[in-house]
Amino acid sequence: MTRAIIVVALVPIIALIVWLSLSSAGVLQSRAVQTPDEILLFRPTQYPDGYWNPQGLVYEDVWLNSADGTQLHAWYCPVAEPVAVVLYLHGNGGNLSHRADVMTHLQTQIGVTTLILDYRGYGRSDGTPTVLGVMEDVRVARAVLAEKAGVPESSVVLMGRSLGGALASALAAEASPRGLVLESTFSSLRDIAGLHYTALSSLVPKSKLNTVATIGEYDGPLLLSHGLHDDLIPYEMGVRIFAAAHSPKFFVTIAQGGHNAAQTMAYYEELAKFLAGLAPNR
Repeated sequence: MTRAIIVVALVPIIALIVWLSLSSAGVLQSRAVQTPDEILLFRPTQYPDGYWNPQGLVYEDVWLNSADGTQLHAWYCPVAEPVAVVLYLHGNGGNLSHRADVMTHLQTQIGVTTLILDYRGYGRSDGTPTVLGVMEDVRVARAVLAEKAGVPESSVVLMGRSLGGALASALAAEASPRGLVLESTFSSLRDIAGLHYTALSSLVPKSKLNTVATIGEYDGPLLLSHGLHDDLIPYEMGVRIFAAAHSPKFFVTIAQGGHNAAQTMAYYEELAKFLAGLAPNR
């Protein structure tokens, strides 16, 4: 067994030891201290790693403070007369700069004003990512985007991929957006832990990032997509989320799509149609 394989194999064991230590200390569910599932969930890449000078994307750096004072970084990518104003919440790895091509497509091909946020601990944002802390981050990001775009928060469309979809669904359950777009999202954190870290899954609260539950609390337009060959978050999880959602709702199957595959042009056509069909800004 190579050293790298040994290290990977030890990660769940180390996480369990951390969980037992934190449990005895009574500091679980903190904004600052990661639980074992969060150690495994969040895989940030910090600045300067990434692609920080994207070609063809018009953007400005935005600095904002989360509710606990943690400084966060985002890109604001405006369009003069946008079809929609979108808060984009990315997945658990990398940082916002790794999504520059997606932001460019949304801006130049669909006509969307977007703010993409790096959660605490990602990219140029300070802090350590926890679910409680990151939820505070996305709440503040929606408010900042609405102010910069000159629209009410209720007029912001929430768009999330993978982990970002679970965050977007949770945020939509708190305060309904103009529309919700989920890409390759897991049904719940416990469900996905059960697939990849079976021994630790029972430690994850059932309510934690439970997309099936939060989507049922959102009563508005939904566009959901999932790759048929997703080997990290199975296609069936997307089906479960869709079944739990209220109408109007639309499901796009990415026929050859794996988890990290780029979205197809056919998907982007459906996304453009979905955004154009949303009710006017409220």
